[in-house]
Amino acid sequence: MNNHQPVIGESRLRVRYAETDQMGVAYHANHFIWFEVGRVELLRQLGFSYRDMEHVDNCFIAVVDARCRYKAPVRYDDEIIVRTHLKNVRESVIHFGYELLRGSDGALLAEGETTHIVTNAEMKVRPIPEKYLKVFKHAVHPGFVITNARPRIQKKN
Repeated sequence: MNNHQPVIGESRLRVRYAETDQMGVAYHANHFIWFEVGRVELLRQLGFSYRDMEHVDNCFIAVVDARCRYKAPVRYDDEIIVRTHLKNVRESVIHFGYELLRGSDGALLAEGETTHIVTNAEMKVRPIPEKYLKVFKHAVHPGFVITNARPRIQKKN
């Protein structure tokens, strides 16, 4: 078994009537709202809140690219599972990946990704604060060792 799997957050939601169209199928843009729920919960699982990133550290993660590949319809009252992981992180860029699954049978409903640029409140690009960067790198590459020094990939013997 590979002990170096990326950290995956999991959020469960129930599709509300207001999120569907006349055919009882979820409106396509709602997938991006559900991805956001997954993203915020993943950050919480990693030990901090997006709200604190903004208010305490003046660190905002603005979406610059969002994609979704729809695999199967999502219907009213479906329980859905949003699986979220960090795909990549660089000095001022964060890339998240998502899977949307039906809770009852695990069927893949959609896959997506979002790319974010890190800014301050004035929308000027800034580096990710080191305390977040360490955790993000560990979530992408669990072989990273998190110490007070810079993170590094642990080499296999």
